[in-house]
Amino acid sequence: MSVKNQFKLLLGGLAARRSGTAAPAAQSALREFLDRSPLVSAAIFVFTVVAILLISSAGMTTAHVSVLPGQLATVRVSASAPFSYTSKLKTDAAHEQLLHRVPPVYRLDAKPFLDFEAAARELLAKLAAFEATHPAGTTTLLTRPALAAIADTFNARGPYAVTPEDIAALLAAGDAKVRTGIVETGLATLRDLYAQGVTDNALAGASPGSAVIFQIARPTGEIAARPVQSLENAFTLLRVALATDGVSRPAQQALFRLFRQGLVPNVVFDAAATAAREKESARGVKPVTVNVANGQTILEPGQKVSAEQFEMFEAHRKYLLEHSDIELREGLTLFGRVLLVLAMVLASLIYIRIEDPETLRSNVRCGLLALVVIGNLTLIRANYSLGGAEFFLRDSSWASTLPYVAPTALAPLIVAILIDAGSGIFMALFISIFTGVIYGNRLDLLVLTFLASLVAIFMGRDARRRGRVVRAAGAGGLTVAAFAALVAISDQTPVETLVRQMAAGLATGLITGIAVVGLLPILESLFKRTTDITFLELTDYNHPLLRRMQLEAPGTYHHSLVVAQLAENACNAIGAHPLLARVCALFHDIGKINHPSFFGENVLDRTSPHTDRTPLESARIIKAHVTDGVALALQHGLPRQVVDVIQQHHGTTLVRYFYDRAVEQSRAPFAAKKKPSVEPPVAAPLVPMEDFRYDGPRPQFKESAVISLADGVEAASRSLRTATPETLRELIDRIVADRIAERQLDEAPLTFEEISKIKNSFQFTLLNMLHSRVAYPGTEQPPAAAKA
Repeated sequence: MSVKNQFKLLLGGLAARRSGTAAPAAQSALREFLDRSPLVSAAIFVFTVVAILLISSAGMTTAHVSVLPGQLATVRVSASAPFSYTSKLKTDAAHEQLLHRVPPVYRLDAKPFLDFEAAARELLAKLAAFEATHPAGTTTLLTRPALAAIADTFNARGPYAVTPEDIAALLAAGDAKVRTGIVETGLATLRDLYAQGVTDNALAGASPGSAVIFQIARPTGEIAARPVQSLENAFTLLRVALATDGVSRPAQQALFRLFRQGLVPNVVFDAAATAAREKESARGVKPVTVNVANGQTILEPGQKVSAEQFEMFEAHRKYLLEHSDIELREGLTLFGRVLLVLAMVLASLIYIRIEDPETLRSNVRCGLLALVVIGNLTLIRANYSLGGAEFFLRDSSWASTLPYVAPTALAPLIVAILIDAGSGIFMALFISIFTGVIYGNRLDLLVLTFLASLVAIFMGRDARRRGRVVRAAGAGGLTVAAFAALVAISDQTPVETLVRQMAAGLATGLITGIAVVGLLPILESLFKRTTDITFLELTDYNHPLLRRMQLEAPGTYHHSLVVAQLAENACNAIGAHPLLARVCALFHDIGKINHPSFFGENVLDRTSPHTDRTPLESARIIKAHVTDGVALALQHGLPRQVVDVIQQHHGTTLVRYFYDRAVEQSRAPFAAKKKPSVEPPVAAPLVPMEDFRYDGPRPQFKESAVISLADGVEAASRSLRTATPETLRELIDRIVADRIAERQLDEAPLTFEEISKIKNSFQFTLLNMLHSRVAYPGTEQPPAAAKA
């Protein structure tokens, strides 16, 4: 049909609608135009490309790229304008470097000297008392215990280890005056050494014998650098000071062993003074300002984001937020995005052309695909735009959860349920690619979302309960959570951020399932698609039409149940849609409830309402159950497939019984007037067969053809006296052959192999339905009683 004629049809349909006249042909033409017109197809294509381009490009800036330190950058980010910022990392590094240059502060501990001085003076006093009680010449055997007691008392005053022999040597050095002079010399030497400072070699870090400069805090609080003596040097000075004239060498050695007990390192680290000095030094550290030039690279794709790069990126993002005019000029390359969108849409068309050409020929299906794609990408883009909110700019750990909140499985799951799993898988790839592009060319996000969508499609591909849809989407969310954990572990993401990402992925999956369940009825009504969920709901025997059939036409109801069983089993055998066949078969004869008594299966007694009517009138009543059924189906909002089966299940077959009666009645008068053979016989008038044929159309799809055959086979099987495999096979073969001869199956896509499987299925089902039972004892009447 030319474009000009399509426009005429469109205008004619609209004019008929405005005029208010009943114009079913015009409405059908309008529907055909909208569903098949190349103009509408082109409009859908252009609208889809433009919408996806705007969603994935308009206002896209690198300010919204989600990245954390330690992750691989997925997109190059360059400065859109020169800016500067205060670097906390570099300021902290400068502060830390300065602290390393601040030397530690020490103090001199006088307590070891004071303790030893007190112990030494007490020792002098005890030696004087010892001399008073032990005059010269006392044997060593008597003096040793007393000297040992003096040594023990001295050692108890501190960490000393003086022996009785050392005490005896000091005692032998001279009288009390000489001993006092020697001790005072030693104490003076110790006092000088302690005042200068004594440190061990480990703290000094120098070779023995060298002086080391320390920062010493004085009691006044002043800190000054001064040399201190190493412990080795201090021992040497002490030995020299004790080597006085008039003292024997053994006595000098004993005195040195005594006084070295009081010489210990007294340079102690002063934590408070060191901290105060570091704090004072830190005041002089100025914040480090980093200047970034226009075009300077901030992030490089494929490289791990360092802490310094992340800080610069955050500063750049805040700068863009404060300067919106620069953010608008910072958009990503538009030309490359146009090419990507065109390539993906064309790839989608090629895939549909190969795998599902019927979808490509239907603008309704293409419109459904375009709507769910655009809607899903809009939600993903809106979720991405949340990254520019102040809350997410301030907390990048929360911003990193946004990719896992994107409902990427929404469109794939809807398409898989409404069309087929193959289209849903390609839709998942389409959505995942653009999700990765929107979030900064993130390959990990592309793979993750595609895998999650595949899991959801696999779990919900044959969903017949709404709860299974939610579970399928939840499984997709669980997949996101699991792989988010693996990615986070490899990137060494903090545990808190990992928990947020996993919770976001799981919650998004469940919410997506709930959203799909809520959207399915709307999309089914809008695009005239019916899911298995709706079909299963229509098998409820409490449906108003089925309930009415049970009460008003029970014979027709039983007939519909048998036809539904036959059709469902046969469709299952040939790989058609068993549930669709069952639903359509249940409703295929609902038109009979308007005149139930005119159909043989509902006649309770032997009287027939057709007795007083002409064959043509009876045929019209019989044929009317098709148009009545269509009206009832439309009135109750039954799916389009059910309406089609109601129209097609009789095709253009002949109402044979009433046609034969009409032919017989038309011949009767001429048979009575038949004259002798002298004159030629008078020909009987012909009865037009078109008046006794159903209006059709003939079955157009497999399920409709199967129901048409099952309807004829079930009705004919009622006339069998006994149901054996041979009689059923003969009956089924005859009915199927008649339908083929009448060309009733010419428009249905059935092969001879499938017809053979259908016949075998009919025979198997009917044999099990019409089987005979063994008579129980006492149930058969005697012959005499039977005759009576």
